Amino acid sequence: MSVKHYSFGMLFLFMGVLLIGSFAINKPDQIDSGREAYNMMGEKLNHLIENEPKLQGSIAGISIRHATTGDKIYDHMGDVRLRPASNMKLLTAAAALAVLGEDYKFSTEVLTDGSVSNNKLNGDLFLKGKGDPTLLPDDFDTFAKKVKENGIDVINGDIVGDDTWFDDVRLSPDVVWRDEHWYYGAQISALTASPDEDFDAGMVTVEVTPGDAGEKPSVTIKPETAYVDVSNNAKTVAAGTEEDLTFNRIHGKNTITIEGTIAAESDNVKEWMAVWEPTGYVLDLFRQSLEKQGITWTGEVKTGQAPEKKNVLYTHESMPLSGLLVPFMKLSNNTHAEMLVKEMGKVVHDEGSWEKGLEVVETEMQKLGLNTHTLTIRDGSGISHMNMIPANEISKLLHAVQEEPWFDTYLNALPESGASERMIGGTLRYRMDGQNVQAKTGTIDGVSALSGYVKTTQGEKLIFSIMQNNLLDEEDGPDIENEIVQIIANHE
Repeated sequence: MSVKHYSFGMLFLFMGVLLIGSFAINKPDQIDSGREAYNMMGEKLNHLIENEPKLQGSIAGISIRHATTGDKIYDHMGDVRLRPASNMKLLTAAAALAVLGEDYKFSTEVLTDGSVSNNKLNGDLFLKGKGDPTLLPDDFDTFAKKVKENGIDVINGDIVGDDTWFDDVRLSPDVVWRDEHWYYGAQISALTASPDEDFDAGMVTVEVTPGDAGEKPSVTIKPETAYVDVSNNAKTVAAGTEEDLTFNRIHGKNTITIEGTIAAESDNVKEWMAVWEPTGYVLDLFRQSLEKQGITWTGEVKTGQAPEKKNVLYTHESMPLSGLLVPFMKLSNNTHAEMLVKEMGKVVHDEGSWEKGLEVVETEMQKLGLNTHTLTIRDGSGISHMNMIPANEISKLLHAVQEEPWFDTYLNALPESGASERMIGGTLRYRMDGQNVQAKTGTIDGVSALSGYVKTTQGEKLIFSIMQNNLLDEEDGPDIENEIVQIIANHE
């Protein structure tokens, strides 16, 4: 495999303006020492790339910069466009912080187009979503209580879910059928719900509990909803047998199928499954909450658009963007990424679509100094295999954002290596323990990526971007990335 020379900017060395962390004082011995250390690091990286069997036939783009100066100190195929997987979220998060701001909150409104008399609402009740990905089942109970507190026991009209804040395109262009029923391929609606505080919007959890051998296991859906059906064809087998369950959701429907076997006395098996049309899912949760309050209605439960003239009964606000970024980036939540893209399109262009939102992302990347002419951006999450970004542009972004007023929030959202607490370590909590790394992971079929910041044993802060494409098994990628980062962190 051919290897590019690592770029030191020799002209700048001879001009005496190389500023590299602890080598910033331009004494010849210090410059030589720094150059020698980077040379040795480069040789080790070259050796790894050339001799790692799992990289044979693949493409590895690697870019390393000094965090202070932004100077590239190593570059292997750094200008080659590669699939970034969830490293795409580094761009989305930066754009969202720049456009929406750290304090930005999503809102959800309970509205009416009628008047209340004798505990009866003469008109329709609307639930209008504005892109909040953090709504939980308990929030719908709160909405129903607020309706009750407004003196409403009977609604002489319909219950209407308004998701028109965003367009009605539910999936980004390159999501494939086999992904759309999993949590990472959930549909995007301005009115959606999450089953838990990971804020996995647009999905439910499915838990399978084994019975006695020969019996069907039991299945629990959370939150409880009539919107989802289960076709349970699984079987409990003898204790000690290896679990072999398959989960699926019929395309275009909300029937979740469960096939295969689970051993008696084994642990429960839990999966997160995306629903078809999240707005209907929300309406079912809201319906249940209204019924708990003893509220009845004469019309239908349906989708529609709230009128311009309406009465606001209650407005719910989400956590600020600074808080949302933590589960978004730490846990690599695809739904959050796509909702942020649509929200940026709505705020800037008054159109909550991927087309307009990605225009905003591209504009913000230009402002941060990236060469957008070499980028292909198809979504906000990185699930698309059509996204193309060079490693040098990722490392350039990571250098540029350090000067932004929101950088501390951005950095805090990145997974931290070896940190066992889930909302700190995130997707790096079981990796590179003992290394001082904050970085974004990325995985799709054939792709593994890792980009972020590392503090070396010499006290330097370096920026790196590693993108491996065309791997036979993307699960091999993290081990290679760990080894690359170890070389970077331990160079002397």
